[in-house]
Formats: sequence, C-alpha cells, structure tokens
Amino acid sequence: MKIIFATDVHGYFERVKYLLEMVEADIYIIAGDLIDIPFYTMDTSMHYHELQTFFHSLRRKMDRHDLYIEDFVDVLLRSGDITDDIIDKASRYKEYTDRAGRVMRQKYRLLENMISPRKRGKVYCLPGNYDMNLKFTALHIRDLHLHCYERGGLKFAGYGGADIWTPGIPEKYVVRNRAGIGAHMEENEMYRFFAANRPDVLVVHQPAHGVLDRVTTYGTSGSPSLRAYCDRHDVSMCLFGHVHDEWGVEKVQGTVYMNPSIFGEVTEISGRVAEGGFFYEIEVEKRRVENILYRKVVDNKIFDIAEYSLRGEKLKERIIGETRYHAHRRKQNYDTRVKKYSHIPEFELYNDIKDFYRSFQTKETGERLELLEEVTFLLDQKLQQDAAMDIMGSVNMGISQHGSDIDFVLYARCLRDCGEDFTRCPRHRELSGLIHDVLGEEYEFQIMDCINLNRVERAIRERDYESNALQLFVAYRAICKPINYRLIVPVEEMLNHDIEFRREVEGSIRSYLQLIIHTSQHTRSFEKYEKRLQNLGIKLPDSIRNKVQTYLQVKNGGEEETSQ
Repeated sequence: MKIIFATDVHGYFERVKYLLEMVEADIYIIAGDLIDIPFYTMDTSMHYHELQTFFHSLRRKMDRHDLYIEDFVDVLLRSGDITDDIIDKASRYKEYTDRAGRVMRQKYRLLENMISPRKRGKVYCLPGNYDMNLKFTALHIRDLHLHCYERGGLKFAGYGGADIWTPGIPEKYVVRNRAGIGAHMEENEMYRFFAANRPDVLVVHQPAHGVLDRVTTYGTSGSPSLRAYCDRHDVSMCLFGHVHDEWGVEKVQGTVYMNPSIFGEVTEISGRVAEGGFFYEIEVEKRRVENILYRKVVDNKIFDIAEYSLRGEKLKERIIGETRYHAHRRKQNYDTRVKKYSHIPEFELYNDIKDFYRSFQTKETGERLELLEEVTFLLDQKLQQDAAMDIMGSVNMGISQHGSDIDFVLYARCLRDCGEDFTRCPRHRELSGLIHDVLGEEYEFQIMDCINLNRVERAIRERDYESNALQLFVAYRAICKPINYRLIVPVEEMLNHDIEFRREVEGSIRSYLQLIIHTSQHTRSFEKYEKRLQNLGIKLPDSIRNKVQTYLQVKNGGEEETSQ
C-alpha cells in the first residue's frame, strides 16, 4: 500500500490538486492547517485580527476566560453598559465573524471540488489550529478528526487541532483540542478515543512530546498524552505537522514518527516566506513501514529529496537531492530564489480570474480532462504520433456543465509545412479523425487551432518575432491548461531560456489580444461563468468581479477605458 501524507497546506489548494493528479497512491492524507486566513484579502484579515486582539485583551481584564471571544462580545452588547466606541467595535467584530464563517466554508467547498473529481473516496483530511471543525463543512465525508477508517488492512484514526490560541481565526469555529500539554494524560478526549479504537496509523496535527516538537522560542511543544499512548500501544505510524522546522522521520519504541514540514507557504514572524511543497510517499507492507520517500512539489515538477528505509529497528536515511535537502535543513528557501516569469498585464489579469474559477472545478470538467488525457494516449498508441493540447473555454476555466462542448488547440510535430490553413494538412485530418472516434457523439468538440511544434522551435532558434506559429504558441501557453504537457515542455523551456524574447513576442500580440477582449462573445463568456458559479451556490467576490471588469476594459498600453 502506498500512502501520501502532506500537512500544513495553508490555502495552497492548487498544489494539492497537482499532487493528486501527478502522484498515484492508495490513500492520500491532507492534514491541517488546511486554510490560511478566514477571508479573501489580507487587509480584511488584519482588520479582524485587530478587533479580535482588542476583545481578547478586554476579556482577560474582565476575567471572562469561560467564554469564547464571540460569546463575550454578545454579552457586552446585551449589557448596555459600554461606550459607543466598544459598541461600534463589537458590531463590526460580529459582522466580520459571520463573514469569516461563510468564507471558511466556501474555502472548504473549494478544496472538496478539487478533490472529488480526482480521487473521491481515497482522500482524508484533518483540521489544524487554523481550521474549523470539518463536520460542518463540505469536507465532512473525509474528516479524520475523531473518526476511524479501515483501508488495505490498516486502521487510520485522527485527532486535529492544537493546544494553542490562533489569532485571526474565530474562536467559536476552531476545532476543539483537548489533548495538549494541559490535559490530563489518560482521561483526555484524544487518549480515550485512540484507546477505544486501537488504530495502526495516528494522524494528528500537534506532535507527540519529545519527538520533532521543538520550537526555537518555546522549547518542546508536543502532547505528553500522545507520546504516552504511542509508547504503550502497538502504533505503526504517527503522522503530524504543526512544527514546521522540525521535519524528519524518527522511530521511537516501535512507532515511526513523520513530520514532512509545510506543503503550502508560510510567512514567519521575521517576515521570511518559508517555501513549501514537501510531502511523504510511504510504502507499507502488512502493517509495516518499508520505505519512505521525501519529495517536494515545485511548480509543475516533483523532486526527490531523501529516502528512508527500515530494516528491523534501524532507520536509514539516504539523501537524494543534496542541495534542496541541505537548504531545507538550514531553513533556507531554495526554489523561490528563481524569479518567476510575469506575463504582460492582460495575461496576468486573465490568469488571476481563471485561477479563482478553477478553484470550483466541476465534476463535468474533470470527466472531460480525463477523457482528453486518454485521447492523447491513444493517438500515441494507434498512430505512433505524440500529440498535446491546450484547453480553452469553460473546461480551461474549470466550470464545464453537462452539455458543454470542448475547445482546444492541438499540438503535434509535422515534417510538412502546411502554412496557416492547418485543416489542409493530412496529419491534422488523421489526428482529428481519431479524436472524433474517441469523443464520439457524447461530447461536442472543436479544434480551434493546430500548431506544428517544429515550426515553433525553428522560430525560437531564429528569434523570429513575426512567426505566426510562435505568436500563437506564446498566447496559448500564457492562458490555457495543457494536456500531455511532456510534449510541450521542451519547447516552452527553450523559449524561457530568453525571457526578454518571450516578453517581446507577448507584446507583439498584445493588440490582437485586446481585440478579442472587447468582443461581445468574450464578455458573454464571463457572464456565463458567473451564472454557473451562482448555480453552485457561490457568490463571486467583489475582488474577482473588479478584476473581470478591469480585464474587459483594458485598452492599448494597459490603460483602462474611462466613461466620458
């Protein structure tokens, strides 16, 4: 059995989606902290944090620790014996708290929409101290907190949250943790739950005392109850996170403890943004951990960092990616050293909007993407012709519905130079015929364009700014979703060796892009996408609506239209 374990996601849902798509496993465990902030903007989160800190301090002064902050605020408002300033702060705090609850639930629905089309029943989630109780969210069917599941002869059980106050998250929503340092060892909720169910694999957020639990400014931060349970019972694995820098694998009294560090990214108190993407790929045979591969997601690639093998009671570490491993040990970022490519403003705006819509990917979109993957595989098998695609339209946006058609650009290598009319090319007709056979009558599709990658490579080598094939390739690659990317990536990497050249090509097609933006059909597409979100029960945030309006108003030079 293969198990994937990633923790401390902190809102990096796209990275979770990529992990589920690219790594096959029997079980995926995506643990807390699942979200980062309970709002869509950092400004709103900071305002809420300021109000929460004010009432946290006032509650301490009035010795009302028996109440959640939210309940304490209600008591203040009912008392009538407070200043107008406190009434105003309390009213705004209640409004923000209600909004936080809605946004948090929407974010969990977003994550569920990313998971369900891909792995359905194979993925389990655990809340951390940044999360609300998942039983009240769209992830309830995957919830590990105080739940047991059996898979492949192994029993998994989880206990979420942490013995810590998390500023910026509404207290009444946070999952209650009754197993920390202050909880009586054998009578607390976590210990009793594990003792009653006797799981093989424990999934927790807060670590066990004395095992990968040191915090620089605090010392040991783990749960004595968890450590006592593992020492006294037959536990194969204890999977956890929470303490980001204390990553690693240790075997203590028969239990293998694993903390992979952060999967998302975290801004530390110092202001440093710690890069993530780390996860474990665990091989288990008859309840016994055989091998552990430590890996890292970086953009659209996965790198091996280290490997851990168990022989008897001994744990052996083999470093694979030395530079990334040692940078991680030194608490230094490695992959964020490379400056990411930034497209022209129109493409950047479109991608921001697209990324939001993709967060709510529908089941119908997943079905179409899987089918297109199958199409490219069959093209290779039957015609010995590699082909790739860039997906456009509603499938690219992630919100296809029943009856939605499929629009895509086709990439292939052809020795003929067929000019601009690709429909005359015999190779194209052969490819499109087989695609039609696979998609059948169930899915309507349209090949919007066909790009000969040989022509694109020649244009890059010759730095031919005027090449139509190159200009189209650059435009499609800036905004579309690829299928069979392995065929495309060598060409795109060749292009990216000269970023300034790529930027100039994008600039040369800017006027053409702006003509497309201002067509009524393009505008209607965004109206259609918003209605589809509404049908899913999701309201388009003002921040995204403003980006759509800005995108649709772009004129030459990146300026916006202004009404006269």
